[in-house]
Amino acid sequence: MNLEPSPKTVALRTKLEAFMEEHVYPNENVFDQQLDEFGRWELPPVMEEMKAKARDAGLWNLFCSEPTYGPGLSNLEYAPLCEVIGRSLMAPEVFNCSAPDVGNMETLILYGTDEQKKQWLEPLLSGGMRSCFLMTEPDVASSDATNIQASIVRDGDEYVLNGRKWWTTGAGDPRCKIGIFMGKTDPDGPRHKQQSMILAAMDTPGITIKRTLSAYGYDEAPHGHGDVIFEDVRVPATNLLLGEGRGFEIAQGRLGPGRIHHCMRLIGMAERAVEMMCKRVKERVAFGKPLAEQGTIRADIADSRMEIEQSRLLTLKAAHMMDTVGSKAARAEIAMIKVVAPNMACRVIDRAIQAHGGAGVAADFPLAALWAHARTLRLADGPDEVHREAIAKLELRKQDN
Repeated sequence: MNLEPSPKTVALRTKLEAFMEEHVYPNENVFDQQLDEFGRWELPPVMEEMKAKARDAGLWNLFCSEPTYGPGLSNLEYAPLCEVIGRSLMAPEVFNCSAPDVGNMETLILYGTDEQKKQWLEPLLSGGMRSCFLMTEPDVASSDATNIQASIVRDGDEYVLNGRKWWTTGAGDPRCKIGIFMGKTDPDGPRHKQQSMILAAMDTPGITIKRTLSAYGYDEAPHGHGDVIFEDVRVPATNLLLGEGRGFEIAQGRLGPGRIHHCMRLIGMAERAVEMMCKRVKERVAFGKPLAEQGTIRADIADSRMEIEQSRLLTLKAAHMMDTVGSKAARAEIAMIKVVAPNMACRVIDRAIQAHGGAGVAADFPLAALWAHARTLRLADGPDEVHREAIAKLELRKQDN
């Protein structure tokens, strides 16, 4: 198993790192200042400026494995690039590699009709529009997606959608024009054939964004997370993806690559945290010597380096397996990285916060926001407990053979 980056990846990573140094890191504070100046839910002008430069530099839609729409990188080739992008919370949008847009674009590429691709995929690929994914519900334990209660009912040439969704990332963005809605078309059918997915234009009558949610106090504007109500929302029957009862099939095709992306971005966050920690402890003195000479600090740095390397190797292995044997054969490794990577990032970032003292929890540094983001990812693609259960079942099954 060769995990060395391809020449294409090396070249793109060099360009990407240079772009981050020149344009992204210097504009993080500018982005926040413009959010406050122009309004939390308006797009800061600096973002569009950076996006235009990224397009011109050929650093656009890097996630896309389909050569028709992007550079055609494999999961293993894209993973190191995703790590670099993950070092800044605003960077994914700069390169049009943001969740949930990436997953929605991949869904449309895999399962969309020609008409759906023209209407929704092309604007998403151009970066002129945003999207959301509507699955999680507040009234049920959505870690078990068979629990969802939202309904999709056929009525002539339309489907009628009813339900309440929350943690709908991107719903608060004024550019969010399309959502993928998961609901039940056959409540009495087989457990994993009850659900379907359908496209819903977000300006359709009956859709109401009740509120936006904060995560550990961060509103993550202007993208945000919505609590969204669907009341007798009528959409064309042609908006259905793949067919009735195939929602879980779509979800499995959609989630595999996205999990690699999340994990590699988390590794990027952890790498930046270690760099900041090392810089900080070299500059600060306590009890007569630099913090960098304190044994506990050195242990934190060493533990962080070991944990990052372990997480990266496991994630790259999962990416390699997805490319070579498919997501189904890699399901144990995918489940493992979804536990390992966010827990690792939370620990590493927390150590960096500790080394920064009071500054670590202030907005002067990105560490607090990085930690909050990493912590939410222990839930976003399913809670740790669900992934551990899947890993244990697969391990027990191996022992039975």
